[in-house]
Amino acid sequence: MFFSGDSSARKRVDLGGRSSKERDRQKLLEQARLERNRRSWLRTQNSAAIKIQKCYRGRKAVEAEHSRVREKFFMTYGKHCQHVDRHCFRPDSDFLRQLLFFFNPRNHADFSALVETCRLLQQFVRESGDILSLFAGVDYSSSYALVDYRVKQLAYACIWAVHHNRYQLLNHLFLTSDKSSTSTILLLEAVVMLVDPKLPWSCKIVGYLLQRNTYNLLREIILTGKEITRLQDSVGKISSLESLLGLLICHVGQGSCVCPNIDPRWSFSSQILTIPLLWKVFPNLKEVFATRGLNEHYIHQMALCVKNHANVLPNDVSTEFPSYACLLGNLLETAGVAFSQPDCSFDTAIDFAAVATYLLEALPPIQSPKRGSKENFLVDEDEMMVGDEVIEKGLNKDLELQISAAIDKRFLLQLTNILFGGISPVNGSHKEGPHGKEVVAVGAACAFLHVTFNILPLEQIMTVLAYRTELVPVLWKFMKQCHENQKWSALSGHLTYLPADAPGWLLPLSVFCPVYKHMLTIVDNEEFYEQEKPLSLKDIKCLIVILRQALWQLLWVNPIASPNLSKSTADVFSLKRHPLEFIQHRVSIVASDLLSQLQDWNNRRQFTPPSDFHADGVNDHFISQAMIENSRAHEILQHAPFLVPFTSRVKIFASQLAAVRQRDGSHAVLTRNRFRIRRDHILEDAFSQLNALSEEDLRGPIRVTFVNEFGVEEAGIDGGGIFKDFMENITRAAFDVQYGLFKETADHLLYPNPGSLIVHEQHLQYFHFLGTVLAKAMFEGILVDIPFATFFLSKLKQKYNYLNDLPSLDPEIYRQLIFLKRYGGDIAELELYFVIENNEYGEQAEEELLPDGKNKRVTNENVITYIHLVANHRLNFQIRQQSSHFLRGFQQLIQKDWIDMFNEHELQLLISGSTEGFDVKDLQSHTNYAGGYHSEHYVIDMFWAVLCNFSRENQMKFLKFVTGCSRGPLLGFKYLEPLFCIQRAAGNASEEALDRLPTSATCMNLLKLPPYRSKEQLEQKLLYAINADAGFDLS
Repeated sequence: MFFSGDSSARKRVDLGGRSSKERDRQKLLEQARLERNRRSWLRTQNSAAIKIQKCYRGRKAVEAEHSRVREKFFMTYGKHCQHVDRHCFRPDSDFLRQLLFFFNPRNHADFSALVETCRLLQQFVRESGDILSLFAGVDYSSSYALVDYRVKQLAYACIWAVHHNRYQLLNHLFLTSDKSSTSTILLLEAVVMLVDPKLPWSCKIVGYLLQRNTYNLLREIILTGKEITRLQDSVGKISSLESLLGLLICHVGQGSCVCPNIDPRWSFSSQILTIPLLWKVFPNLKEVFATRGLNEHYIHQMALCVKNHANVLPNDVSTEFPSYACLLGNLLETAGVAFSQPDCSFDTAIDFAAVATYLLEALPPIQSPKRGSKENFLVDEDEMMVGDEVIEKGLNKDLELQISAAIDKRFLLQLTNILFGGISPVNGSHKEGPHGKEVVAVGAACAFLHVTFNILPLEQIMTVLAYRTELVPVLWKFMKQCHENQKWSALSGHLTYLPADAPGWLLPLSVFCPVYKHMLTIVDNEEFYEQEKPLSLKDIKCLIVILRQALWQLLWVNPIASPNLSKSTADVFSLKRHPLEFIQHRVSIVASDLLSQLQDWNNRRQFTPPSDFHADGVNDHFISQAMIENSRAHEILQHAPFLVPFTSRVKIFASQLAAVRQRDGSHAVLTRNRFRIRRDHILEDAFSQLNALSEEDLRGPIRVTFVNEFGVEEAGIDGGGIFKDFMENITRAAFDVQYGLFKETADHLLYPNPGSLIVHEQHLQYFHFLGTVLAKAMFEGILVDIPFATFFLSKLKQKYNYLNDLPSLDPEIYRQLIFLKRYGGDIAELELYFVIENNEYGEQAEEELLPDGKNKRVTNENVITYIHLVANHRLNFQIRQQSSHFLRGFQQLIQKDWIDMFNEHELQLLISGSTEGFDVKDLQSHTNYAGGYHSEHYVIDMFWAVLCNFSRENQMKFLKFVTGCSRGPLLGFKYLEPLFCIQRAAGNASEEALDRLPTSATCMNLLKLPPYRSKEQLEQKLLYAINADAGFDLS
């Protein structure tokens, strides 16, 4: 820089506003702080270095001492302990002291010396038969501390040596004691000898081993050798490792045992019972573990961990073998043995149920075996909902089999007998509600069964729960007492599975509903109605109230936090992570299913008013909401329609149909579809012309012109009435049993003819056509007089038929099957086989009910299966093709969710209307008059008097004459469109005019009535007109 001419230094100005003294002070403080930190770090570093050096020097000194003592040991006792005698094991000898001091399993010489020591130990004990004197000499009491110390060090060294060298000893880990020449067996048998419970130091040795986490070492040894055990022949023999475990697990601090309690994380339960398929490797250990004292101790220990939410399980062996699932499988497999003991306690069963519930809940659903077409038909597919969830990473198949096979009929029977053993299933006089033990038992059993239902295939457990246990009567007694004494809220806090604020009825209902529903699929009509088994009709009425209130609470008052109430399983597995939401969702399904089934029984033979199924909170607001799609009320209507009165559902159904008709009708300015139908070929013409229409055309209006037998078109313009007449005529022709597509039961109810193929080659196309015809009638609001059998209507709802539906088809077969069900002798003597004979139009064919059924005899053990297979064949299998095609045609116009709002009895009313005639007063109240008539006209008075005096048959003929249908609207004549009208015919009252018959225009629901002078004349003319059956020429 060039010289500027100014030799003075420029003054520096701090723009921050601080003086240079203040700045220097801050800098000084910061430097001091950094210096302090540096000195502290140096001190820490020096201290750490000193400790490391100290440790290193210590280790080096120890290693040096080990080497010195090792060298001295081998010089004194020989490389192979050839200079060792029995006196070397005594307290005054340095043999064991030196060996245990320098022993290192990584050192081959040390390992060989320990193995040789164990061989000598066993040899000396065999020679003298006394291990105590070998270690302690003549007086154990004077040197017990030193003896105990050396023995436990020796025992641990043996296990440590096997563990460290387990990969080299792989092929010898599970050998039996007769292979005594191998090093593994010598080491393990020495430990077995040292922990003999007869020895005074036994508990001290085992206690020391357990505190050194010996179970963890044994776990790793077992997992290492487990894969090759299947290659070894050890049937009926006990391996040394199994013998050692059998001795160790007996030390549980009971009786004379003084072993201290150890951390549950390192216990037998956590380390050994979590080994996959343990009992396959150690079958004898399974029997030892199942004895009362051991089983109770370990299960109680695990129950405490579950109660305290403590995670004590080791890391998973693999994704296929999670520790919790392995523990569950091993526990379940031994539970059957433990529960079969006569002295198995109630508390043990409670603890077991708590542990098993906790473990089962974490389990992914176990896949059900693929069901055949007939073999497992008794399982309702809705009940399999949770079990059919697809899991990406499932359990190992052998582990799945271990779990599912363990929860068998015998196990469930034993568990429920222990839990409910002290509870009477008969209604007691507990005015204060159920007692404490009963609450605990019900809570434990229901929690266990609830999670079991969601994990295992139901076919293997439902029947035994329903018929071999007291589950249903005990649970019903419990629920009834809680309901009558209003104890549900007080009960909530005692059911530990759910939060304290959860409704008390949730858990019992989650189990009771599916089991009782399964019972109802097997029970026959006489048992239900006459014998009142398993519940009395009075109790069933009470049950209906409980279920109805619970459902309304779950679905409307406090709705579950689920986006959709449908029975889809999409969100079920995610719901399982939240037990309360999951059980609410589950109960809403099973309670709805059970109420629906009870409603079916009530429809067969009424035992309670239909209104008992209706929820108390259904009002006009709810109905208006139910008409809006995706609203909660609409979802409830789909999920539990019986909660809503039938008339309200009919209104909703009518509004849905009207909305679709209006939407589709608005696109059709002119009627595109016109049928020309010959009356004497009505079915063939309708089949060809209706089948040609698309689904969109079917929704639109169809106009019909009839052609009589002379080829002349009948008079009249179709304003809707001719089409209604066409629908009644075509259904009458097609559903006539003489045509061969349908047969009728003894009660004259129609169902598809199983032999329809013999009659019509195109029978399936005709069934599709008839489904479309019926749907079109319902779509247009036309009632048709077709009485269908209930078991066929259930096919429109895609439901399964069971034994109790069989009387409506064939009462004789039903009686024969019930005779078999109650037969007291040996059924095998009746020479029945799993085959059934079909006889259609003289053609006999034999069909097997099961694979190779012709060689499978019916016995007392399988008679129930035979009975239901026969019922299934008659009610479901024989008509499956016809029903399927009928349903496809039906669903072209009528959506499934519309039909799901109604049961079979109500569906028949939608199709045909009420068979009880119609209310003349209702028709009179909703009638218009024209042409000079009015409500007080003398002719009108005569007309209503005559109509009231008609027989029911003539009243229905009159209704058909004026409206085209013999049955009135379901909701009354207020909903007849257009309203019924009486118009004066014949302007003057001349004799010629009064001789005319009444005429009608069914398209306008119009009666043209001349002004007859007398009641007798009016009655005569009206009866002649309605019975003439002359088509629309009369109009």
